[in-house]
Amino acid sequence: MSSPNASPASNNTLRSDAKLIGLVGLAHAISHFAQLVLPPLFPWLKDAFDVSYTELGAVLTVFFVVSCMVQAASGFVVDRLGPRPVLFVGLGLLALAAIGYALAQSYWMLLACAVVAGIGNGVFHPVDYTLFNRKVAPTRLGHAYSVHGITGSLGWALAPAFVVPLAIAFSWRVALASAGALALFVLAVLWLNRAVLALDLKAVHKATGADAAAGGELAFLKIPAVWMCFGFFFFYAMALSVVQTFAPAAAGHLHAVPVALIAICLTTYMVASAGGMVVGGFLASDPSRCERIVGFAFGAAAVVALVLALATFPPVLVPALFGAMGFASGIAGPSRDLLVKRSTPANATGRVYGVVYAGLDIGQAVAPLIFGRLMDHQQYMSVIIGLAVVQAVLIASAFNVRRVRREALVPASA
Repeated sequence: MSSPNASPASNNTLRSDAKLIGLVGLAHAISHFAQLVLPPLFPWLKDAFDVSYTELGAVLTVFFVVSCMVQAASGFVVDRLGPRPVLFVGLGLLALAAIGYALAQSYWMLLACAVVAGIGNGVFHPVDYTLFNRKVAPTRLGHAYSVHGITGSLGWALAPAFVVPLAIAFSWRVALASAGALALFVLAVLWLNRAVLALDLKAVHKATGADAAAGGELAFLKIPAVWMCFGFFFFYAMALSVVQTFAPAAAGHLHAVPVALIAICLTTYMVASAGGMVVGGFLASDPSRCERIVGFAFGAAAVVALVLALATFPPVLVPALFGAMGFASGIAGPSRDLLVKRSTPANATGRVYGVVYAGLDIGQAVAPLIFGRLMDHQQYMSVIIGLAVVQAVLIASAFNVRRVRREALVPASA
């Protein structure tokens, strides 16, 4: 296995790194914004197109399936062409899809626009982490990953707050057209600052040429640690999907929580998670301890989940426990990304992150099938215990990544 790719940016100034991190974070926020721009408008879309919620849910399924496929493939394009043009295309496609949603005259046009949006969404992780790992000073990578996670959470939070008021005041078409305009505005900001996002393409081509000589561009797929990271992100996405979709309602049933309190559980989780990512950015300054940080953080989150499932306490404490679980999970965020970086061979950043982060989309597709069935059978305690089990699997997965990586570095004759 090649040594993990080192950043050539050790002498970067704080100002230059901060500008790059801010621009990438802004783009990442729009990616997450695009993921949740449709669901808050389902009541309007249901009536406008005379479709069921199941059919509207299928639009999201198309989005994530396409995003998964593109994410795995786009890393190769990023390593070939550099991240900047791929980022611009991704943002442009998200804007085009949102405007297409606004102009749609049939359900099938919504599905077609979901394909376009999925293609645009699929490029961000390979682009973002290639820029970070090649251009940000190693001592500030933890903070870069922290900002990346925080801006993603803010993008999720912004979507309903942006589109719903516009839909109420004007129409759902105005809301979606405005979402497209916002994506175009961000694209314009990045275009004006395009020099910050530039990479030396000759160096990139030389790197990929070296990869080909050493076994081809697919050689990284033979590295066990890459697939261990893929598995880690699969289970991470399952845990996140359970929290976003079922856990608040399940906890509400277990503890007789009023509807108003259930509604704020997810918001509390996401806000606390963002705070945990800030702390996690400082803790991740030493990459050698990233597995221990991940293990501790998800261990704490699993304990909170078990308390939610098994203990008896006043309903008012349920949102607070979701906040504690979110804070613990957030601490793991930057170190989680370092797990991948430390397992990435030189000059294959885009490809590795594309394949590994495809596990996120697959996990988000699988979790509802499992935990939704538990909810249908009113197995609320099983939902929360299942969440704790998935979080515990993340602990084992993180240390398994380290074990496999170390074994790969030991000479065969040792």
